[in-house]
Amino acid sequence: MRCMRMAAMAAALAGFAAAAPAAERHVAITQIVEHPALDACRNGVKDELAAAGFEVGKNLKWSYESAQGNMAVAAQIAKKFAGEEPDVIVAIATPSAQTVAASARRTPLVFSAVTDPVGAKLVEAWDKPGEFVTGVSDKTPIDKHLGLVKRLAPKAKTVGVIYNPGEANAVSILNSVKEEAPKLGLAVVEAAAPRSSDVLAAARSLVGKADAIYIGTDNTVVSAFEAVVKVGTEAKIPVFAGDTASVERGAVAALGFDYYDVGRQTGKVVLRILNGEKASAIPVRGVEKMDLYLNLKTAPQMGLEIPEKVVAEAQKIIR
Repeated sequence: MRCMRMAAMAAALAGFAAAAPAAERHVAITQIVEHPALDACRNGVKDELAAAGFEVGKNLKWSYESAQGNMAVAAQIAKKFAGEEPDVIVAIATPSAQTVAASARRTPLVFSAVTDPVGAKLVEAWDKPGEFVTGVSDKTPIDKHLGLVKRLAPKAKTVGVIYNPGEANAVSILNSVKEEAPKLGLAVVEAAAPRSSDVLAAARSLVGKADAIYIGTDNTVVSAFEAVVKVGTEAKIPVFAGDTASVERGAVAALGFDYYDVGRQTGKVVLRILNGEKASAIPVRGVEKMDLYLNLKTAPQMGLEIPEKVVAEAQKIIR
């Protein structure tokens, strides 16, 4: 009888264990600054985890910190997360990824929205990620972006580029623009903006020098994108963007990808690590899907008329 009771108790405990939720996992996420594109990326990561059954407050601890564009703060966040030893740290944008890589050397790091992970010294090669580091790159096809500039503004001879010289991905984008622009008959005019507060002055410095302005996925500049739109509208200089979220904020056009999709793709990498895979076994991937976004409201304000043929090709139109 006693054996039967013990067996029944063991069965009950086994049933309880089976019904109990999975052990809580900890994902810490940091981004260099808050703006729509990077915020969408973060939301994509969270939604991908939720779709796989990881719910905040139930079986997922979700820690989030923004550096608000300050590298010193980014380093503090990285050290804090390193001390907490989460299961995975997700770092959105190059500066945050670099600080985490320097501080949390033994914690799996999944970076996202990093333009040049090799140039940023995060990985040796795309197919050879580090022992604890892998991720998703938002490397953009600069040749296609400048081709769009030339297509919509065929008379343009010069393109202005505002960038943060202290951000590795921004410098990489600028170098790519310098390489591709001459092939399309475009000269490049640079305007440095080390801080978000410098963006307005940098944009104004391009008036009279640039026939069009191109803003790549530079987090410092994108965080103050409205300042560039203001100058473009006042001076009748069309502003083109490297991310589609900036079109809703006033850019006339962008050929890019949805950063929410980048986040979902990043979330899939996080899940693989939570399920036991090593970062070293997961190659870095880029984003393949490209969409054309147009803003038919700001285009005429910036002196640009977009042909109907191009309008017909757009995946999203802001009117």
